[in-house]
Amino acid sequence: MRLIHCSEERHAEAILAIFNHAILNSTALYDYKPREPASMVEWFANKRRNDLPVIGYEDEQGTLLGFASYGPFRDRPANKYSVEHSVYVHHDCRGMGLGKRLLSELIELASQRDVHVMVGGIDLANEASIALHERLGFEPAGVIREAAYKFGRWLDLAFYQKILATPLQPSEG
Repeated sequence: MRLIHCSEERHAEAILAIFNHAILNSTALYDYKPREPASMVEWFANKRRNDLPVIGYEDEQGTLLGFASYGPFRDRPANKYSVEHSVYVHHDCRGMGLGKRLLSELIELASQRDVHVMVGGIDLANEASIALHERLGFEPAGVIREAAYKFGRWLDLAFYQKILATPLQPSEG
């Protein structure tokens, strides 16, 4: 297994499959319908345009096992040091420690890029993701009750945050 930087050419189809499985089978994404392949063009373009990381782990055959990324937490200038991250592991690869590896690498990348706060929005019923975040030093930052409706029930959205030691010299510019 090796850590890689995901590219649209090599990984868009695999990322889309992981997204769509999560949409249809979990509350990890609050979408109802699978995403279309064309959606990945804009998704990757946004990552490139804003110099945002998309990392993953591949097996020896080059199959993507999981991926992680982040984007802006809010689009206001004063929020420039905060990001919201996502970690997705292929459903056949859960329980192998990939989520921990991916999130640990993403934390390291965020520190190198002067991120100060990482935020994860997690469905409150997703005990595995909450436990992962807590193991890596994330703390509860609040819950929005009944933030979404999916699978015939109301879903609570929990926010977890990790404050990083960076940047050393924040500015308002």
